[in-house]
Amino acid sequence: MIKLEHIDRSEALRYLACRDKKNIGETAAAYLDECEKRLLEVISPKFLYKYFPLEFTGGRPVIKGCPLPLDGKEIAEHLEGCTGIILMCATVGSEADRLIRVLQIEDMAKAVIADAFAGAAVEQVINEAENLIKDEFPGKYFTWRYSPGYGDFPIDVQKQLLDVLDAPRKIGLCTSDSRMLTPVKSVTAIIGTSESPLPQRKRGCITCNMREHCQFRKRGLHCGS
Repeated sequence: MIKLEHIDRSEALRYLACRDKKNIGETAAAYLDECEKRLLEVISPKFLYKYFPLEFTGGRPVIKGCPLPLDGKEIAEHLEGCTGIILMCATVGSEADRLIRVLQIEDMAKAVIADAFAGAAVEQVINEAENLIKDEFPGKYFTWRYSPGYGDFPIDVQKQLLDVLDAPRKIGLCTSDSRMLTPVKSVTAIIGTSESPLPQRKRGCITCNMREHCQFRKRGLHCGS
């Protein structure tokens, strides 16, 4: 389990599309303080991971001892040169979703701010989880995180990935029929591993299936990936 002492405010402000982070009014600053405090009181960050050997058959990556399919040209390119794969997920828990729903009734402005802080919080959790996981594999080289929905890696694998990790039972992380994660402030991802250095892989908006509808891109921003 990961403990957050604070939530990255600059990241939350980026989610809020706040360009002038140095000149925030007193009311807004008070809302930010309150929302961060209330979230820290209720969130329960957790993560899971499993490592599997990886092999390539006919140019297609196959996870040994795991039924999760790795279909798609771009995921194959991403994992090229890898001999292992880490499946991982992280969440800040269902209480974050509940708090946001409560704030939507109390004060919509606070609800929006809390939602941004919760998004920043889960990003911190997955980053910290990644660092802890990498410490378990000294001498290995790693790809960057690649999540279902990036490029041609279908989001439909969400449920299978969570089932492999036993996430519904262990940390209460599930998917809806539309493959949305519940709790909402959660992340799934894979990381390729190798015994030798890996080439730089493309990443960013070009690999994301949401690029045509992304609210960050419409505002001239990006999500951080």
